Amino acid sequence: MRFGVVDLDRSAASAARLPDALASEDPELAVRDGVLYAPRLARTKVEDQDARKRIDPEGTVLITGGTGGLGMLVARHLAAEHGARHLLLTSRRGAASDGAAELVEVLAELGCEARIAACDAADRADLAKLIAGIPEERPLTAVVHAAGVLDDGVIPALDGERLRKVMAPKVDGAINLDELTADLDLSQFVLFSSAAAIVGSPGQANYAAANAFLDALAHHRRARGLPGTALAWGSWDRGMAGGLSEADRARAERLGVTALSDDEGLALFDIAGAADQPLLVPVRLDAGALRAQARVGVLPAVLQGLVRSRTRRASAGSLARRLAAVPESEWPAIVRELVSSHVAAVLGHGSADDIDPERAFQDLGFDSLGAIELRNRLIQATGMRLPATLIFDHPTAAAVAEFLRSQVGGAEHAAPLARRPAARTDEPIAIVGMSAHYPGGVRSPDDLWQLVAEGRDAIGEFPSDRGWDVERLYDPDPDHPGTSYTRHGGFLYDAAEFDADFFSISRREALAMDPQQRLLLQATWEALEAAGIDPGSVRGTDTGVFAGAMYGDYGLASMGGAGNEDVEGYLGVGSAGSVVSGVWRMRSASKDRR
Repeated sequence: MRFGVVDLDRSAASAARLPDALASEDPELAVRDGVLYAPRLARTKVEDQDARKRIDPEGTVLITGGTGGLGMLVARHLAAEHGARHLLLTSRRGAASDGAAELVEVLAELGCEARIAACDAADRADLAKLIAGIPEERPLTAVVHAAGVLDDGVIPALDGERLRKVMAPKVDGAINLDELTADLDLSQFVLFSSAAAIVGSPGQANYAAANAFLDALAHHRRARGLPGTALAWGSWDRGMAGGLSEADRARAERLGVTALSDDEGLALFDIAGAADQPLLVPVRLDAGALRAQARVGVLPAVLQGLVRSRTRRASAGSLARRLAAVPESEWPAIVRELVSSHVAAVLGHGSADDIDPERAFQDLGFDSLGAIELRNRLIQATGMRLPATLIFDHPTAAAVAEFLRSQVGGAEHAAPLARRPAARTDEPIAIVGMSAHYPGGVRSPDDLWQLVAEGRDAIGEFPSDRGWDVERLYDPDPDHPGTSYTRHGGFLYDAAEFDADFFSISRREALAMDPQQRLLLQATWEALEAAGIDPGSVRGTDTGVFAGAMYGDYGLASMGGAGNEDVEGYLGVGSAGSVVSGVWRMRSASKDRR
């Protein structure tokens, strides 16, 4: 079953676009005046990290969940680095919590007076009494809501009690804090949310929903003119992630989310305080794992703006098209290898060869969440509708492969990957696919047109990943040798994020390549994909190809012909700061074509 959310305004134009929104593969869309918007995470920069609002040392900071792993860590950090002198830490067990007495002593050594109270933030009367008891000479000036509980399980297992157990400390506690402090002069109101609400997390529907409420509450407070920041944390080495099993940790790492160390998390906490945004996602992502997900089409939509590698787009009938290109005798081996490779990925093995296709999934180490992950991967890889009970009905990789093969109907009549526009007989050149990389975050022709339409500036600061000493590089004197008298320029910020493995190039060779060669490879792949051509199909063929690259004022070009037939090929044009590519079809004028 597939779930989706479409947020409509009341315009007729948006109502007319509802069928398009429902047909989209994005799980969440907003439609405003007939325009579809999809959420995407983007990297953010904080220009002045010292701009965070300072904690009033004479005021009191309230930390819910203050005796938990993260609560204790933040308490020590506020005392040591932010000058907090009065902390009120709450939890349901209060001073009886493990490590509470030692924490008070450590904070006292830092010059901070800490009080630990047994108070459930979800109990409004209890919380109101606690806040009312804060002395007037050190009023409440900041709130950090770090309370939370996990009770993971697949959706059918999440009964009312399991929902209440997770929702109460997060949602009810946040509502009570919001309402009981609305009239107070707070400098900070920080909600510890989770990336589970942004990206999704298997088995954590209750936890994701609770944190999604915190994200919305932060926006709501900002709209009312109140301070509010939700931090949708990735996992930490300590905190709730500390109780994860090895299988859960491996699953998170496959999804590209790796645990934050204490130092990393606290540094992000400080940076977020200077960002002045209602919602931020402090998370440590593994770019390689994200690219691996993108290649097989299982990368969550909200993360797709962070990936700079070439994606293999899956669509309905993709397995059928693949089988249609080979003799039927080869179908069983192809499907079995496909299934085994995804089973290996879910279990964290190196390759499909590590999987015994006749061994039961349960014996291989699958749990219910692994079953969901495998099914979702196979849906993306095959373009087929698959039941939620797939691996229970077909308990081995061989059985799943046989089921998939039986469901592929009419493979020999499968449609091509995409329909390409046909060239008219009087049309010498027809552009049927393009790609583009330009400064200003332009990674596609659509991005380029949008940049021009909006009149945005594509100039930005020097990139921070080139090994340049930016401070020493700048000198206001234009005649000073070896320096730049400007701090800005047109840069491709993703130029260093080349996926060498994807193009079967060694890491050492990739580092030695000219960056424009790497960009040309990427642009070529994208242009072929945009044209509906399998890039692998042009290897070792007589297809005519034209490629060009501009280096300063110099140009290089080569072209291959294919007799009198129509020539399909690739056109690439680049400059010191950009690459534009296109797949083209040219009508033959003569046999002698150079």
